[in-house]
Amino acid sequence: MRIGVYIIPDHPWQQAQHEWRRAEEMGFDHAWTFDHLVWGSLPDNRWFSCIPTLTAASLVTNRIPLGAFVISPNFRHPVPLARELQTLLDIAGDRLLIGLGAGGTPDDLILGQPPVTARERVDRFQEFVRLLDLALTDDHVTFAGEYYSAIDMRLAGGSVRERIPLLLAGNGPRSVRFAARHGDGWITTGTQAGNIEDWFAGVARSVRILDDTLTGRPGGDRFPRYLSLTWAPHDPLTSAGALDDLIGRAAGLGFTDVVIPWPRTSRPHVASMETFEATLAEVLPRWQVMPRFSRASSSARSAGFLRMSTSAATSTP
Repeated sequence: MRIGVYIIPDHPWQQAQHEWRRAEEMGFDHAWTFDHLVWGSLPDNRWFSCIPTLTAASLVTNRIPLGAFVISPNFRHPVPLARELQTLLDIAGDRLLIGLGAGGTPDDLILGQPPVTARERVDRFQEFVRLLDLALTDDHVTFAGEYYSAIDMRLAGGSVRERIPLLLAGNGPRSVRFAARHGDGWITTGTQAGNIEDWFAGVARSVRILDDTLTGRPGGDRFPRYLSLTWAPHDPLTSAGALDDLIGRAAGLGFTDVVIPWPRTSRPHVASMETFEATLAEVLPRWQVMPRFSRASSSARSAGFLRMSTSAATSTP
């Protein structure tokens, strides 16, 4: 089991950099931040952008993989995002974990775009992922989709796609299946539930859908599965016992990775640093025994994403 932590990007870098350094020192397997214009849980807080934060984090750490949890189409276009990720890769090296999701409120309305239905949101996300995959893989990309277009996007120097794992988020059946077919891994937060048993029951249903869809996919038995424990009805920072129980349940469902929140002095995720460090010192050694996922050996990245038909996307040498 690999255990990661996400750091909410609402602190100035002079403060935040110490949190990223400490996450690496404590032995976390990966560290993440959010990608929003406004996060609905902290709408009145200062907020800092995801890609610059990860870039800065890469300069104050040495080995820990760094992730976006998660990037959505709400305010991004896949073509300029591909260039940002290519640049981040050049600075950070092969440490990136890029989570992608369909997005939610309030980011979906801030730019004045019309509301979309749940189906349209997923349609847009799938097209976003396909074009991003193309833009990270091929030179001279031209694409004409329902939501996104590109004309002769360049990628000199060759593909970087195999060095940037795209981890697809999803809780509903359609998004889980899409992640299994086209992602380098799956991220889930679970669905809202009133108690921990119902929450894990919902997660288990999604796991079954994932497993069924992965049947026959090369490397499917090594497919990375990330569960965020933040949205569980039980706070993972309450005690070592609480965290241990949540990780154990996740492991029992076949998850390869869990992600927990960094402690804060104000809501959400209130905990003292002393308690947090003591908890992790007890829990991490017990669970960090599974072999790390190797991007280089990721036959879990199958022949790749489904390419759009030639009428929608072309790539020429």
